Amino acid sequence: MVNCCGLLTANKEPVPLKSVEVELQVRDHVATVVSTLNYENKEDKPLEAVFVFPLPGDAAVCHFSATIGQTQIVAEVKEKQQAREEYDDALSSGQQAFLLEESVQSPDIFSLSVGSLPPGESASIRLEYVTELAVQADDGLRFCLPAVLNPRYQPLESGGSEGASVQVTSVPASLVPYSLSFSARVSSPHPVSKVESNCSLDPLQYLNTEQTQATVKLAAGHKFDRDVEVLIYYKDAHQPTAVVEAGQASAKPGSLMGDPVMMLSLYPEFPQAVMSSMASCGEFVFLLDRSGSMDCAMNNSKRDQTRIGSARDTLLLLLKSLPMGCYFNIYSFGSSYEHIFPKSVEYSQETMEEALKKVTDMEANLGGTEILKPLQHIYSQPCIPNQPRQVFVFTDGEVENTKEVINLVKKNSGSHRCFSFGIGEGASSALINGLAKEGGGHAQFITGADRMQPKVMQSLRFALQPAVVDISVTWDLPKGVSVAVLSPPITTIFQSQRSLVYAQLSGQSSEAAEGCVTVKYSLAGHPSQNQLHFSLTPAQDTGLTVHRLAARTLIRSLEMEERESRREQDGGVKKVVELSVQSGVSSVFTAFIAVNKGDSEAIKGPLLRRNVPTPRMMDCAMRSVSSMVSCSAPRAMYIRTARSRAAPQETIMRSAKVFHRWETDKISGEPTKMSAPPPQPESIRNASFRTATSRAAPQERIMRSAGGGAGVFAKMKKKFSRGPTKMSAPPPQPESIRNASYECFVGSLDLEDDCCFDGSLDLEESRSLKQPPRDPLLQLVSLQKASGCWVLDPALAAALGKTSEEVESTKPASVNQEVWATILALIWLHGFKMDAQEEWELLAMKAASWLRAQNAPCVTECVEAGNALLGCNVRKDALGL
Repeated sequence: MVNCCGLLTANKEPVPLKSVEVELQVRDHVATVVSTLNYENKEDKPLEAVFVFPLPGDAAVCHFSATIGQTQIVAEVKEKQQAREEYDDALSSGQQAFLLEESVQSPDIFSLSVGSLPPGESASIRLEYVTELAVQADDGLRFCLPAVLNPRYQPLESGGSEGASVQVTSVPASLVPYSLSFSARVSSPHPVSKVESNCSLDPLQYLNTEQTQATVKLAAGHKFDRDVEVLIYYKDAHQPTAVVEAGQASAKPGSLMGDPVMMLSLYPEFPQAVMSSMASCGEFVFLLDRSGSMDCAMNNSKRDQTRIGSARDTLLLLLKSLPMGCYFNIYSFGSSYEHIFPKSVEYSQETMEEALKKVTDMEANLGGTEILKPLQHIYSQPCIPNQPRQVFVFTDGEVENTKEVINLVKKNSGSHRCFSFGIGEGASSALINGLAKEGGGHAQFITGADRMQPKVMQSLRFALQPAVVDISVTWDLPKGVSVAVLSPPITTIFQSQRSLVYAQLSGQSSEAAEGCVTVKYSLAGHPSQNQLHFSLTPAQDTGLTVHRLAARTLIRSLEMEERESRREQDGGVKKVVELSVQSGVSSVFTAFIAVNKGDSEAIKGPLLRRNVPTPRMMDCAMRSVSSMVSCSAPRAMYIRTARSRAAPQETIMRSAKVFHRWETDKISGEPTKMSAPPPQPESIRNASFRTATSRAAPQERIMRSAGGGAGVFAKMKKKFSRGPTKMSAPPPQPESIRNASYECFVGSLDLEDDCCFDGSLDLEESRSLKQPPRDPLLQLVSLQKASGCWVLDPALAAALGKTSEEVESTKPASVNQEVWATILALIWLHGFKMDAQEEWELLAMKAASWLRAQNAPCVTECVEAGNALLGCNVRKDALGL
């Protein structure tokens, strides 16, 4: 009988993980993260704890150790199968062992196994990784400590062909049974101006008068309802830099770890004359996630907008901001995919209206998250001559075949640029960053209170920048010194965005220790170059950070080459393993293994397995679980005993036939017949699966994917619509300005693991859900024509907060109605919505361009009359006229 006190899972099982302590050290734009996980076994039997958790997708995990009492055991990197066998052998012998490995499907998921923890004993696990910090639109550096790990969707046909899936145990974020403490120390040659976060922070503490060093801590009482995002701002930051790091004294000269390694940070500045001319052509393909999880709230504090609702609003802004003469199409996907047009069409008033009408009806109702097939269809379409293809991907990133998707994007990188957007907590950084990196685009994450629109519009500005081509990097080094570039070639450069290059330096020189690197490229037909002179003298106090980041970069490149060519017999895997072991940086083919080989008494008896839960978004609980149950391949976990040889961190993929039997039997409550492990006593049986619907008797309570029948949320929708519901809402609008249908959002209901849905929820039983008022900015934007102008009609007058008589009677006599309407709209934007300028700037530029083309008389008189009508004081030149 388990003593149910202390920390418990939702299934009432004790949780051996008590607390997580995270220390972040930031030096300029590189972060070193040390996480300490404290375990304690309060049960009366030895146990094995398995924790599946997220890390940044580009992290270089470089240290793993365990402390038991006064004994510290430092893990070694070994070939993965060898590490697993050593782990199993240790447990079979009654020894303590610790295993850390990266998921085969996605490099941002790790599994930590803590084996043979005796009753009453504690263990402290130390995990260290290094990563570069991405530059944001406002020049901030973004660090994200991923806490939320939502269930990942795996397409049926993938069938685990790339290896078994990792079992993810998760609970709603509010029920996470362990604590988190987080502190950061920031240092830079430049003063630290501020540190911001989506979580509550204690005040920033400066450590010196120059303000180049500072510390900050997470405020007490943090809830696991979001990733911890930290934005760091420096004064006069983001200058090109080069850092040379000395090799490891004990490593072999000529090897990566033995030679000096350089990290080159490039921030190219383009001529202003070139940047002021936005491209007026291109094929813009928007790919929108409509899986069930997109119906979750954008954040926990503001539940009146869902991810899919925000995406609809964003598509409105994008479609209004496209230049005349371009081509476009909109795809959406879930378990299946749809496209508005059979192929990309020319942008016009007619095609824009048709697209917006269909966007208005888009809901998060397509089931799972199968992004691979729509991408394959997009790439199968022939490119349009002189219309560079730009693909915009919007997803909450909950997919399991991450590497397969990224491989496809890389394979087609010569024909397009890919801009990716991770929406909400738990979006896979490996997927979002990988899409942009391999697609030559830019990645954005929308979390917390972020608005999606400004970030997406920034990426549209990037997409409209002239493409940078013919990029080359040349080195001028002293005689006797040679360089080997470790990073993939630079294929994309954006204004004010960093490009990183890692290089290994060999040889010595008696000359002055200085070198020069030159980056040459062509921008809109204009040859340009940037030079950086640097010292070859190694920097102090960097440890091996640069070497580890360089090793991680090279490992990722080799892994991708291996996946592309499947050349396991040709030594691809062997190269990765050798480099991973040599550098101490994890890879998909290696794992960290630590075994306590001390003189302590062997641990006897069967091990209880305890899966440590990670937080998931509460709103996503039903959708994610249901999508996994109804759409993805099933998972069954082998049972661990003290002498079991089965790898604890892997699940065994079953066929669809076995899954059907499991699903039926599980729901009926009958024991399931499965081959593999023999029957075990109830006390150590760990293969049972619990979901938010597992206790519900009828199978129809599980929410279905598209084509799978009506689910619980569909039933709720019907329930809500049985009779007229009184809701405060804006007055009816003309069809022309109605662009978003807001429906009752039930995703914010509290769904605990042992809740039971019968699909008959009354409106009174739900939370009070109000229809959000229409955003005045979006109301005005929805009225703009594709050409850039507005029409003088009652809808525009209402959007401006005036009557039709007021806007018509104040129009200068010599000006036509469209010119007057367009000037009024621009004045309103500049007078009332400057805080959202990033969102409407491009469509305003299109409007100003249309006005200039009209050669309209009395523009100055119109601006004065418009200011008087709207109560503004906007200058004519501020409107771009």
